[in-house]
Amino acid sequence: MKQLLIYDQPMVLNRTQHRLLRIRPALPDFRFAAALNSVPLTVAEFADAARDYPIVFAGTPESASMPVALLGLSQADNLFVDADGQWAADTYIPAFLRRYPFVVADPGGSGEQLNVCIDQSFVCEGDDGVPLFDEQGADTPMLARALGFLADYQRAVERSQDVMQQLRESTLLIPKTIQVERNGQPGRSVQGFCVVDEARLQKLPSKALQKLSRSGALGLLYVHLMSLNNVRRLSARMDARAPLPLH
Repeated sequence: MKQLLIYDQPMVLNRTQHRLLRIRPALPDFRFAAALNSVPLTVAEFADAARDYPIVFAGTPESASMPVALLGLSQADNLFVDADGQWAADTYIPAFLRRYPFVVADPGGSGEQLNVCIDQSFVCEGDDGVPLFDEQGADTPMLARALGFLADYQRAVERSQDVMQQLRESTLLIPKTIQVERNGQPGRSVQGFCVVDEARLQKLPSKALQKLSRSGALGLLYVHLMSLNNVRRLSARMDARAPLPLH
């Protein structure tokens, strides 16, 4: 069972215990994400992600805690990873995936103690991989870059949680279901997420709108609403991937 969506066995890094640890030098491909039909997204990514994906909010209007990018319209199917594990050319790759094989874990759930982890499946035996620590036990440049990326990502997550809190308080979110129909075949639905109700947004009192505007959330909401047009592009990508089986 994968943990944290894409990590087989996240292992907490220990500078002493893992002094000689080596990992594969680069991602071979994105097969590890091929079964994801959505992925967490931070608000810092909205402008880039909105060009390619519908941005929605996972969960119910009362419990939604993070934006997500829809990657597919079927369970366990990422339309942006091909049979060779390559990500679709000229499309944005969410930061959640780009930080792999590293991840920050919060064992207590309080945010007070964060552990840097690595997926054990990425560890190399022998001298073939790239070291995480040098002979003096200091971070190698590769690990330093990874830690910097994790720190930036974590700050973006915290900013996203602040925006989500504003959304819940303003009761702007409503449940959404996407109806998928293909070439006259029986349709199916994609659900379990919510979107901003544009009518409610337009009716917000001026004071509430000003609060959203001052925090920067208002512009993000309109980026989200515009991104929903990408559902049609997802449907077209699904139709182009493979023909329906004949019965």
